[in-house]
Amino acid sequence: MAERTFSVRKMVLPLLKTPTRVLTPLLGALCWCAVPAHSDPLANDYPTSARVEFVQDCMARHGGKLEDLYKCSCVIDRLAQKLTYDEYVEDSTFAHYSTLPGEGGGIFRDPDTAKQKAKRYRTLEAESFKACGLGPALR
Repeated sequence: MAERTFSVRKMVLPLLKTPTRVLTPLLGALCWCAVPAHSDPLANDYPTSARVEFVQDCMARHGGKLEDLYKCSCVIDRLAQKLTYDEYVEDSTFAHYSTLPGEGGGIFRDPDTAKQKAKRYRTLEAESFKACGLGPALR
């Protein structure tokens, strides 16, 4: 037993003298275990390109001032809290194209579901603009 204790001490003591040899792999293993293998995306996570497109359009409609960057980002964040990305695409499409004249615009203007979706989007957008400190668009 004394020999076994001696040999364990012989193995452990050098490791204790150089803690980086022990701590680095140990900390690495702990960090690796702490990170989930995969993370679920946010419920209403919009693609970055859609957010950028919205913010650029919003800024242009409000005079193109850099100070509106944060306000317009706030608007799309608030919309993302209320609508899934698919709902956002559908509702905003109906809202934007409901003013098209003629037969081509009829599909975006005439059906009841189109009117409801356009109204919902315009209402949410107006509430978001107001909450984020933006007034009506200049154009």
